[in-house]
Amino acid sequence: MTQLWTNGTIYTMENEMETVNAVLVNNGKIQAVGSFEELQPLAEEIIDLQGATMYPGFVDSHLHMIGHGAKLQRLDLTTVKSADELLRVVGEVAATLKPGEWLIGEGWNENQFTDSRIPTRNELDAQSTNPILLNRVCHHVVLVNSAALAIGNVTNDTIDPEGGKIGRDPNGDLNGLLYEQATELVASALNKESEEYIQLLEKSLTLAVEDMLSHGLTGGHTEEMSYFGAYSLPLSTYNRVIGEKQNFRVNLLRHHHVFKEMMEQEAHFEGPFVEPGAMKIFADGSFGGSTAALLEPYANEEGNYGMLIHSNEQMEQLVQLARKYNEAVAIHLIGDAGVEQVLNCIEKYPVPEGKRDRLIHCCLVTETQLERIKKLPVILDLQPAFVPSDFPWVLEKLGENRSGYLYAWKTFMDEGLMCAAGTDAPIEAISPLQNIYAAVERKKSNATHDGYIQSEKLTRFEAIRMYTVGSAQAICKEHERGLIKSGFDADFSIFDQDLLEGTSEQMLQAKALKTVVAGKIVFERK
Repeated sequence: MTQLWTNGTIYTMENEMETVNAVLVNNGKIQAVGSFEELQPLAEEIIDLQGATMYPGFVDSHLHMIGHGAKLQRLDLTTVKSADELLRVVGEVAATLKPGEWLIGEGWNENQFTDSRIPTRNELDAQSTNPILLNRVCHHVVLVNSAALAIGNVTNDTIDPEGGKIGRDPNGDLNGLLYEQATELVASALNKESEEYIQLLEKSLTLAVEDMLSHGLTGGHTEEMSYFGAYSLPLSTYNRVIGEKQNFRVNLLRHHHVFKEMMEQEAHFEGPFVEPGAMKIFADGSFGGSTAALLEPYANEEGNYGMLIHSNEQMEQLVQLARKYNEAVAIHLIGDAGVEQVLNCIEKYPVPEGKRDRLIHCCLVTETQLERIKKLPVILDLQPAFVPSDFPWVLEKLGENRSGYLYAWKTFMDEGLMCAAGTDAPIEAISPLQNIYAAVERKKSNATHDGYIQSEKLTRFEAIRMYTVGSAQAICKEHERGLIKSGFDADFSIFDQDLLEGTSEQMLQAKALKTVVAGKIVFERK
């Protein structure tokens, strides 16, 4: 049925403040845009926006959807303010568990603790004999108790795995912290083959999709093909929950651990809403865990340069593997040493014609590196919400006078680089409005200052465009998604107020009224 969407503010996002009066939709595509009088005779159904504001569909360019759904069901530690409070909350939940049942928590952050102290393994042991695994907010560090270490066969004699580190106290005993690849020593011990586990994956993904739709998101670029057992488990979960049931667009990045296997086995993606994406690689860690790789050491930790997950030779081999299968790479890089390693590889082995490599996070980039990036066919996949999360403590870690561009979204745009916006959920809140606010104001919404590194503030139009045009550019689909334009996919995010009018604080109060994917209303606020 041919629909005519009208009687609201409809932003095309092609040019700043450009609007149209009506949008004609047929068979999941935008057939035409123009005036109501011009298009009304062609419509079989009139959909009255009743004064609401419509944008091209918002797409989160970087997140972990099953992880986000799992977070919605796990112990939330994001608001904990001290080590003692964390222990108390964990103890209360642990008391409700069955013997042997895992307690998994999400989001602790010692940088927001009043005492900045991370609890020890022994303190966790005092709360429960059940296995406990608590993910730091960055997901590059976990805190576990002795029961979890025992299940993972981690002892004082266990050596650090390649690309990871096992935390120890001054006496050399395990302190319960695991960094980067060492987290897998315990995480891999979770039962990932039972029917109960498969049902949990489906429940987590279903919750994630429902939550994202309620925020006006029409899709997401997600990465988790190697975190839940064999890649077939998460892939089949996506094919069933979305491919067979739901209008929602997902682009599945393929972790390098399973990429070759997926290519050789010709892994099936249930189209049109489940799409294969680039090969995902981690170059380094995080600033929060002091594992992001730096060219100069951390200012508050003498001799610590962070860590590269792969040697230069290994990174080169991974990029070559992607190129062998005519594929782009999507690489997590936060520190400037990680950027350096990656640029050396993708300059040596260029991306196939018609595709773009994805540089994820790009929190610290040198002037020379920026000039090199400008010459490459890349998209920068940025997380504006990192700014209010990471400042001001990141300045203590990096030092006030470190050279280079720090969280420099405006500079990147002004230099002509393509930029997309994601949340890295469950790392940050899934809300696109909070992420847009962070890009524009560069502070928490309740902060009284004027923002961190104010010269890097974006306009609201620029920030919203990262969610529309930018996310389409990230997968080379800017000619069919990201704009309200004839021939484009009929994906719309409809809000109860104009996000480009009023104050940023007023924008934060907006609610998604309808979310539309391929012409179908998949969420409607009652």
